[in-house]
Amino acid sequence: MIRPIIKWVLRAFITLLILIAIIILVRAFGARQMADLDIWHTVNLESEFRTDRDGDQITFDTYRDIEARLFEELNQKIVRRVPADAEFRINRYHPDGLNNPATFPRNWNRSYELIPPAIGGGALLLHGLTDSPYSLRKVAQVLAAEGVYVLGLRLPGHGTIPAGIRSATRDDWLAAVRIGVRQVMLRKGAGTPFFIVGYSNGAALALKYSLEAVGNSNLAAPDQLILLSPAVAVTPFGAFADWHKTVSYIPFFRKFRWQNIGPEYDPFKYNSFPKNAGLQTYQLTTAVQKQMGTLRNAGRLSSFPPVIAFQSLVDDTVRTDAIVDYVFNKLDNPQNELVLFDINRQADTRAFLKSDHLDLLGRLEGRDDLTYRLGVISNLTADSRMVVARIKAARSGEMQTIAIGLHWPAGIFSLSHVAIPFPPDDAIYGRRLPQPGKFGINLGSIEPRGERGLLRTSFEQLMRLRYNPFFPYVERRIIETVRKQIEKSGKKNR
Repeated sequence: MIRPIIKWVLRAFITLLILIAIIILVRAFGARQMADLDIWHTVNLESEFRTDRDGDQITFDTYRDIEARLFEELNQKIVRRVPADAEFRINRYHPDGLNNPATFPRNWNRSYELIPPAIGGGALLLHGLTDSPYSLRKVAQVLAAEGVYVLGLRLPGHGTIPAGIRSATRDDWLAAVRIGVRQVMLRKGAGTPFFIVGYSNGAALALKYSLEAVGNSNLAAPDQLILLSPAVAVTPFGAFADWHKTVSYIPFFRKFRWQNIGPEYDPFKYNSFPKNAGLQTYQLTTAVQKQMGTLRNAGRLSSFPPVIAFQSLVDDTVRTDAIVDYVFNKLDNPQNELVLFDINRQADTRAFLKSDHLDLLGRLEGRDDLTYRLGVISNLTADSRMVVARIKAARSGEMQTIAIGLHWPAGIFSLSHVAIPFPPDDAIYGRRLPQPGKFGINLGSIEPRGERGLLRTSFEQLMRLRYNPFFPYVERRIIETVRKQIEKSGKKNR
């Protein structure tokens, strides 16, 4: 009896392996149809920070020295080898290209510091996956104007070439975060508040570091987390992102290492996406979920810092409900705040939408036991482009409507994952024309019209909203949060 069962299990296992092999081969052959790989997809930059070689005990000055060598290597191995013809004029690596960030007044792909005249606090800013420190540039300026020392950290693998995150790991990112934290603690002054601002994957790193700091006297715990489009859970398919290694080591299948290969015209974000990047984020967010649950069950989250998070109700990159289920529902702190940006609910707009996405909103607005403040930015009425903030305090069943003086721009039906941290007047991703002599082609105002199949890049990528028309509200809430923490620290020091 046992022997037939064993044979059946063995046959089923072999069949499963064959099916998996077929799927991998089919997808590997399919990857060969993607665009050709360029040198920025294949070259290794040896100078990049690696925790297994450089460790996490180096100073920030040493980290910047490593970064300086990295960008010189980038210039030698990539920029000087890019053909100087017209086809590459908008390429970010063209020596004289319109979108080469090295030709801008400041290359925001590199780590930077903003130092106010009088320092009343310190902030570490962590950008997103395939992004660069530029993505939190406006937030950095807002914080610095409030007297906060700002360190905008470039995470390993970013700001150079897409191949950089083909080998970067979450351990490299977390090691860089610890280096950045120590620098902020040195510069901010004793007794002043410490903030960590995280965007997308940077928010996951901010959460992971803060969880590690719970009960660990060797790590400086932040006084406040500010999260934008936080990556708390991504598609489960990220768990299989490493399977390409079964065949991608073969030159014939080397494109299989990539989820997407696109032209690199964006000066501060990669358009190409290696599968390793998705794998690292999947493993990072899974670790955050697990650790948050473990500490919650052990009753050790009472010292976790207050969190304010800004999230689009619709998000094609991360799961919007995850920030509720895995973070806010695990924490019991009325100082926490979740701000959700609703879709445009004008009647003539909604007719084109696949879903009204009311399930999550209804679930949150209908509860009177939320342990955090909820804010929903939505239309005043179905006939109005004006938006209001519907606010519900922690453990309250009443929504208060507050006018915020903003409205939906014509033609926009929702925010997006990548829009949250950028103001409407952003020179690269905003809706205004570029500033001569400062930045290259404005990408946020491109409105392509023509025949299908002609563009080299994804039509949906060009159409995706790149700026936040409601950023003034984000700015207002960040300023109020920062001032509250600075005032709180002042009272402690009296």
